[in-house]
Amino acid sequence: MNIVPSFRSRRLGKVNVPTVTLAHGGGGKAMKDLIDDVFVAAFSNEALDPLEDQARFDFASLRAHGDRLAFTTDSFVVDPLIFPGGDIGKLAVCGTVNDLAVGGARPLYLSCAVIIEEGVTIELLRQIARSMAEAARAAGVAIVTGDTKVVHKGACDKLFITTTGIGVIREGIELGAHRARPGDVVLVNGLLGDHGAAILGARGDMALSTEIESDCAALHGLIDMLLKAAPGTRAMRDATRGGLATVLNEIAAASEVGIEIDEIRTPIREEVKGFCEILGLDPLYLANEGKIVAVMPEEQAEAALAAMRAHPLGQGASVIGRIHDGEAGRVTMQTVFGGKRIVDMLVGEQLPRIC
Repeated sequence: MNIVPSFRSRRLGKVNVPTVTLAHGGGGKAMKDLIDDVFVAAFSNEALDPLEDQARFDFASLRAHGDRLAFTTDSFVVDPLIFPGGDIGKLAVCGTVNDLAVGGARPLYLSCAVIIEEGVTIELLRQIARSMAEAARAAGVAIVTGDTKVVHKGACDKLFITTTGIGVIREGIELGAHRARPGDVVLVNGLLGDHGAAILGARGDMALSTEIESDCAALHGLIDMLLKAAPGTRAMRDATRGGLATVLNEIAAASEVGIEIDEIRTPIREEVKGFCEILGLDPLYLANEGKIVAVMPEEQAEAALAAMRAHPLGQGASVIGRIHDGEAGRVTMQTVFGGKRIVDMLVGEQLPRIC
């Protein structure tokens, strides 16, 4: 009988050079050592450790969580790789977890594919891998498969990461941008625009007396509490690139309704408002990595707010607007001066490489 050695009995390879070379992407011993030393050592779990070309799961374990699969993928090219409140690794895990969670799915498994520029230090890769592993453990998900490529110096900017996520949607949950109805209300779970501000600060594009940290966080726990308190929730999105304004426009267009928000009720840090004024930016379009926009019937709003405020990531939750039967697809804001302004979909990219 052939006995296949387990991961625990297999000796992991070790990288003995300080930086990545093209040999680390060549498929030989150098590549195996890099994968073992940096990624397998950090991500180790039962599904990953056999190092097959795919992770394998039985259907029964998936069906235990719900009746439908959710599947999403993201690529991350943020600059700089490390910023106040997070790094590209934490961002990759949290971003993919959140894309599953806002659809009502329980996130379970992630893949991790990396494109590494020749010359990147091994220690930087270890730091990012450790950050991904920590974020995955905190979110209760496993990184179960992946891929590694190395490109010539100058062919990419240090490190790009692609993560794919699988989750299971629980029975009875139906969420979609097309489900908003007149009379519904719009909620957010806290201060908007912090991630965009943190990235700008880390790039040195502005001088802030108070450092703003990214809101990068996995939101599945908060969303679980919200859905239990407000089971009639119609739609949910995480307000990443394009910010609050883009999400609202997507919901208004998909549901063929109008949306009006209140500037006074929309929570934005004063420092973020200040640098937006200086740089000519609109905070409604700044990226977030730990904020959801939820639409639900008005009668469930108070229960939803109470549930979100009981969670550490929802203490600043607020009702910011309402769905109405005005011009379909139109988003407006009631300003602090008593007038109204149109909030259009973002045109172009005000902050490239924000995630």
